[in-house]
Amino acid sequence: MPRLHPRVHPSAVVGPEVELGERVAIGPFAVLQGRCRIGDDCWLGPGVVLGTPPEVASVEHTASWADEPAAGNGVTIGARTVLREYTTVHSGYRTRTEIGADCFLMNKVYVAHDGLIGDRVTMASSATLGGHVRVGTGANLGMGATVHQFRVVGSGAMVGMGTIVTKDVPPFAMVHGNPGRLRDTNHVGMRRAGFDQTAVDAVRAAYHDGHLPDQRELPAEVAAAFDWWRRQDPQRPLLTGSVQVAC
Repeated sequence: MPRLHPRVHPSAVVGPEVELGERVAIGPFAVLQGRCRIGDDCWLGPGVVLGTPPEVASVEHTASWADEPAAGNGVTIGARTVLREYTTVHSGYRTRTEIGADCFLMNKVYVAHDGLIGDRVTMASSATLGGHVRVGTGANLGMGATVHQFRVVGSGAMVGMGTIVTKDVPPFAMVHGNPGRLRDTNHVGMRRAGFDQTAVDAVRAAYHDGHLPDQRELPAEVAAAFDWWRRQDPQRPLLTGSVQVAC
């Protein structure tokens, strides 16, 4: 089978180190620089910027776009991910910046260097992630949400519109406010993902009491989400005293 050539608007800038998968659409005035890998069937809107150097003061900014390799460890975008207009994803500083498969990032989203975004993540317009932020599978960040650097947003969590996240968000939590506080489980998201009411109630009861749920009482996929969240920072304190629960 012949390789299917990407669909690149003639005004887009695509650097020599960029690797494009099959059936990739790149809109007008997009800029892709450095060691970028774009998966199959991705859609990049007008003005999207990927792979420019990480925003670290000591990083060298090269004098030429065409003749010198870009600084940083690059960017990976998973298959079937949509990046709407003016989204910016910076090259990694210590590791690659990675966005998973089947994600939907709306207009003006910003992902800073070393971000690690799981599969099926939704980020609404103008959501912003500081450097080294990790977001679990299926999380949803509302319009204008801002996540402080080095924070972790658990799988299946819902971060409300305009929320300022300064502490880690556990899996399947509903967090909103400034600063963001844990208000409830993301019960709507859990049911849409196919989890029954027993799983929803187990997570809700644990958060209401100010602790993490007993993983032995949870479906395997929910338990795995909590296991991933714990492994991001084994020294993380329990929920009591670190978030305000208002179920």
